[in-house]
Order: sequence, then C-alpha cells, then structure tokens
Amino acid sequence: MEMGKGEKSSGEVEAVASKFPLSVCEMAVASTVVLGFVVGLLCVYLTMPASDYSFLKLPRTLEDLQILRDHLESYTSDYTAQVLVGYCMVYIFMQTFMIPGTVFMSLLAGALFGVFKGVALVVFTATAGASSCYFLSKMIGRPILSSLWPDKLKFFQAQVAKRRKRLLNYMLFLRLTPTLPNTFINFASPIVDVPYHTFFLATLVGLIPAAFVTVRAGLTLGELQSIGDLYDFQSIATLFLIGIVSVTPTLVGKSKP
Repeated sequence: MEMGKGEKSSGEVEAVASKFPLSVCEMAVASTVVLGFVVGLLCVYLTMPASDYSFLKLPRTLEDLQILRDHLESYTSDYTAQVLVGYCMVYIFMQTFMIPGTVFMSLLAGALFGVFKGVALVVFTATAGASSCYFLSKMIGRPILSSLWPDKLKFFQAQVAKRRKRLLNYMLFLRLTPTLPNTFINFASPIVDVPYHTFFLATLVGLIPAAFVTVRAGLTLGELQSIGDLYDFQSIATLFLIGIVSVTPTLVGKSKP
C-alpha cells in the first residue's frame, strides 16, 4: 500500500526518535524532579508577604544581582527561613540541571549572610545540587552525555580508570582546578563509575576554596565591575593556599605505609 505525503515509514520514525536521547520513562523522571522544585518554590512564595516580586529572577549580570540583593536585604531579617529555603532550592535546581549562573548565587550569599554563613550555605547547596545531579544522571544521564560530549566523556572515563587507586586525589584535583567544568563532573561521574562517597567528599572539600573567594567578594558587590574582578592576585593566592590545606590530609593519608 502506498503511503501519503504526510506519512513516514517506521524506519524514518525510529531515526527521528533516536535523535532524542531520552526515553518516555526518563523524561517522566526528569519532569517529576522539575515539578518537585516548582512546587517547593511555590510554597515558599505563598508564605511570603504580599508584595511586588517582579525583581525575582535569576541574575545574569552584576546589575541584576545588585537589584536582587537590594530587595532581598529587607526580607532576609524578617523572613530568614523563607529566604534560606528559596535560595537553597534555586541553587540546587540550577546545579541539578546544569543551569549556568551559580557564581551569582554565591556572590548573593556573601552579600546577604556574610563570609562564614555564606560559605557554609554555598558549600551545602553546591554539594546538595551536585549530588542531585549525580543521582539524576545515574538514571538518565548516559544517553545525554553520549550525545552531547562523547569525546570529553571518553577522556574522563580513561582518566578515572587510570587513577582508580587514588581516585579521591584526582577528584579533588578536578574540583580545585578548571581542568573539567564542575557541571560536567557532576553529570559524568556516575557514568564513569566514580563511587558516590568519593564524589561527595571531593565535592564537599574541593568546593570550599572557590566558595570562600566568591562569597567574600559578595561583601563588596558594589565595587565589582565584572566577574573577572573576583580573581585578583590576592584571591588567587588565597585559593591556592586553601587548596593546599584541603588536599594535604589526603596526601598524608596516602603516604602512610
């Protein structure tokens, strides 16, 4: 029987379907996670006082961030719990789905909560978001990574296999240096068989130096002209020293007989 002009053969349908990396079940999992975050943020929004919240948006520039900081400062003292929960959910959501812009969220933590509370908040949310991304990727990540970054995935897999005996050292090295993007590490780690306990410890410790530098810069948000101003000589020196302190316990432990 002849096919009409608008019809496609089964082979063509399969070819179209194969271009989309996720199955129906995998899409359902991802959609459920998104829905959970949306419901949580909606609950936070409903518990805040009636006001104009048009300023609430993901900051993409330092100007956006300064506007957001100016508005949230008045809410933070009276509605601390709601602001904290909302901040954590947004940061974890961005980390889970590899949405760029978490550096602005780290700056915001410093501006609103100060250095020590800000660093603790950023490390907690960044680690939680990375863990969320890790487990989501474990369920649906392989087809996406194989489709988007096949060469980078092969490189990472080979490096992990080669350094299996000292994997924590290698993962700490990756967190402390820009060898591979953190978002890629989060998503690819379960695919290349990095154990979660190693992933978690390297993330928790390895993110502290960068979090400290970024959060501290948030205290003087008005003086920043660009994101590049975060990494002046003093910041880089601080990052380097904290990185050594972070890695030293692991190196000492490995050197013991």
